[in-house]
Amino acid sequence: MAQHGWNALLQGGPGFRGEGKFPIDAYSEFMPPVRHGPKPYGTSDLGPHEKGDPFGWYVTEYEEAFGIRPGLESVARQIVTAMAHLAHGDAAHGIARNKLTDNPYWPNELEDKARKLKHERFVLLMPLALSLTQDDKGRLRWTLFGGSEQGPARAFWRGFYTSPKHELPADQGLRFFRRLLASAYGVPADQLADLHAAGLRILPLERRPDFPCCKEGPLPSWTKPLLWSPRQSLRGVQYLLTFRPFDHLPIAVKRAYLQGELHLLPFPGSLLFWGVPNYLKLQRELPLAMQIPLLHSLHRHEAPFGLRVPQSGWFFETDDHEQPSGDEHGHLRNTYKRTHRNSKVRRDEDELAQTQREDKLVHVLFSADSKDMGLYGKPMARNVQLWNEDFHLLLDGPQAGDEEIRKAAHEVRQGGYFGYRIQWPAMRVGGHELYWQRPLVAFLSTQTGLPAVLPDAPLGYLTAYPADRPDPARAVEMWPRLRQREPHLAAVELFEHCQERHPHVTTRNIRKLLEARDVLGGDRIPASFARRLLALPKHESLECWLEALPERVNDVARCRRLIEELRRGIDFEDAQAGRALTYHLTARRGFEVSYWKCIADLAEGKYRNKNNADVVQDPATLQVLRHHHRDLEVLGDYLVHYYDRQIADAKMTGKAEAGELAFRWQTSFDYDWMGGWVNNQEEKTHERDLIVVIPGKDRRRAVIFADHYDTAYMLDSYDADYGGTGAHVAAAGADDNHSATATLMLSAPIFLDMSRRGRLACDVWLIHLTGEEFPADCLGARHLTQGLIERSLKMRLPDGGERSVGNVHIEGVFVMDMIAHNNDHDRDVFQFAPGTCHKSLRLAYQGHIANELWNRSAPTWNQRSSRRGKGRCHRSARGDRIPAISEHPQLAGEVRVAHDPRSTLYNTDGQIFSDAGLPVVLLMENYDINRNGYHDSHDTMENIDLDYGAGVAAIAIETVARVATGAGVSTKRG
Repeated sequence: MAQHGWNALLQGGPGFRGEGKFPIDAYSEFMPPVRHGPKPYGTSDLGPHEKGDPFGWYVTEYEEAFGIRPGLESVARQIVTAMAHLAHGDAAHGIARNKLTDNPYWPNELEDKARKLKHERFVLLMPLALSLTQDDKGRLRWTLFGGSEQGPARAFWRGFYTSPKHELPADQGLRFFRRLLASAYGVPADQLADLHAAGLRILPLERRPDFPCCKEGPLPSWTKPLLWSPRQSLRGVQYLLTFRPFDHLPIAVKRAYLQGELHLLPFPGSLLFWGVPNYLKLQRELPLAMQIPLLHSLHRHEAPFGLRVPQSGWFFETDDHEQPSGDEHGHLRNTYKRTHRNSKVRRDEDELAQTQREDKLVHVLFSADSKDMGLYGKPMARNVQLWNEDFHLLLDGPQAGDEEIRKAAHEVRQGGYFGYRIQWPAMRVGGHELYWQRPLVAFLSTQTGLPAVLPDAPLGYLTAYPADRPDPARAVEMWPRLRQREPHLAAVELFEHCQERHPHVTTRNIRKLLEARDVLGGDRIPASFARRLLALPKHESLECWLEALPERVNDVARCRRLIEELRRGIDFEDAQAGRALTYHLTARRGFEVSYWKCIADLAEGKYRNKNNADVVQDPATLQVLRHHHRDLEVLGDYLVHYYDRQIADAKMTGKAEAGELAFRWQTSFDYDWMGGWVNNQEEKTHERDLIVVIPGKDRRRAVIFADHYDTAYMLDSYDADYGGTGAHVAAAGADDNHSATATLMLSAPIFLDMSRRGRLACDVWLIHLTGEEFPADCLGARHLTQGLIERSLKMRLPDGGERSVGNVHIEGVFVMDMIAHNNDHDRDVFQFAPGTCHKSLRLAYQGHIANELWNRSAPTWNQRSSRRGKGRCHRSARGDRIPAISEHPQLAGEVRVAHDPRSTLYNTDGQIFSDAGLPVVLLMENYDINRNGYHDSHDTMENIDLDYGAGVAAIAIETVARVATGAGVSTKRG
């Protein structure tokens, strides 16, 4: 008996507390699932759920218009075209001979006569299995997993229900069939008032224990007059809707269809994906294997709009590299284009279109060799499902352990044919993973001769299974709802035609304002905050932006309501920002000089080998290094000793503490070419985040202020395309990320003094994270997040003692990454990039207030004699040449929420915290992916803008101080 609804999903759930209960893998090795409902850290995101609707799963119009709908159209083009080729006896993409052998949906008698079916319109009523996944750019994407594992029929009929026993009104269902017959077959509207008289009948599936895809019902009650049974005559029947395999149809039906006297809906060949004997066999070991056959007929798609389609197919592995002959498995897909979060591609661009390197699939899955990985690759075996030519499962990557991966790699290297699909985990609520079983209704248009999708088709339903043991026979059922409340969303195409003239008038920006108003808890949001959300240019007022909203649209009334709602949601008088807490210490020349010297010392002093993998054991690297040991150890010691001195100077010894969060670097693969990794395994060293605990009044709560203190390998030292020799040489890291490390160091005396004077409402943790850069890949952030979730975090003190800090509740995490390079193309802009939980946006609002205070005060500061008339700062290429004093700049801290294409949260440690449900905000410069000075030999003092970087640092410190002291300003007036 199936279970239903949100209550079934939210009860119980996985237990994340306790050491080892929630390991977090490197995202380059295993992309985690999108989580709705309770997050691992305890926050909750019930975005798809609305109170009072226990069975509804809400999907926004934006998702539907820009992701799902164009994705369905792309799938329809590929599948309808393949069906036409199949019927004509031509090669059909993804439909190899092994899919047709002994397939009851495509028996020999149908194959022999299919090319004579002149009346065939190739109608699809095809259920697709969709789910949300996350990609390496932090985007949440509706992803096609393949055909529905529930069989070819059930999703179609469940689409005429809204809950387990509640049907849609009969007229809605009947209208759909009228549209289908009119669109696909050109039946005149005046002949469709009575569908029975028009010749439509429905033949339900028969119950056959020997055929596992026979689950269909119940059918809606209004179908009863249209039901047909084999005992009845076919007289007057022109259209027969049935999901029975062609081989199981009554003889009279087959004869009438093959003679062109009867239309079968759907096209019988479109059901063949559910009748492939080999995948029915594989399903015994891989419960959702029936999704796979359809996926083979589709091309990989990673572009931002449309459905994400992962690569699948077959590859052949052999020691002698001979390519086999024959096409039993269809066209082989032996190679794969990797993507990664550090690529120089914007989030709204198609990375595959710009990626040139295509690697051997076996290397992508299993090789840990440095040449196969490059600078940014990792073995992807955790994100693949793999089976052999006998259709026995070799590897279910998302569920696999290290030993299973090793065994699969060994068997593949023995050679042979292997089937696979790249598998991104489906979205989850608690311990369940969910799939949207959505029917694709399409046909070959008689008017255009091209595939066409029928809009407003049944939406199907959702199924949820325990993530560790999915069972299609025992599903929790939900029903999709297209949400139309966001922000009265006038049809999303409303804004498309005005993009060129008004690029900030977008549906995304409309969503930002409405979401911010709801999240911040007031009736209105300050106009200044609205401007930062919209990222309006300096010359454009908020009023002008509102006036730019298009008036001539299909639904004028809706558009006007939208504009009025936006006006009501903005406080044009703006909230008062109050007084600053820390600028009297940071808006000073002494702070700027210390900031510059600190960065220069870290970047251009004795610390050189600052990547966790150092030292890489290859001739190209060893030849160019000044010394052959890793400097993270001595750099870490230096930082801890620095904080010990600051604690002593503040007379806080015994109250504040500096230490480390120590751990081993553990991986599923062996990286014996990385000196740092080898030393971890041999226990010659260990990895560590550095932590300074500064006490507040409530020791049960803390605010985290974090950076990462490792540096990246330089692309122009490694990559031959940039003049490299293959050497793994760590960058100096002036901007990435010593500009942030210096900020933490200079914030310590400020927060220690506030603590001593009793001004901190909760603890402040200064944390230098390790291993953000590849190949460690957010190593320190993963350890910290895992320890906070499991409540197992232990702080090791310099005297060798330990104390638990895992039970402290984290109020918020502020991560800094690259804050001192002023973008030459869009100057004086930086970003607050909040995570996905609502509290993250509230934290970003406090950053906005800090920014407003800076900008309101800067003109006064600049009137001091030391700065008056000094103009802008000029860069200095040398660390020992401190730029001359200049005026404090006006800075624009844009608030780039998680779905903003310009948010770079995904490219930092911040994404780890966000996915786990921790409230987090990234503070980062206006990131320019194509500039010199990012992951290359130019990340030196030549790219540091002192007035800009010191200003962003000061705003960051003020932001943390506001949150830690409880000085937040309400957005409500009065």
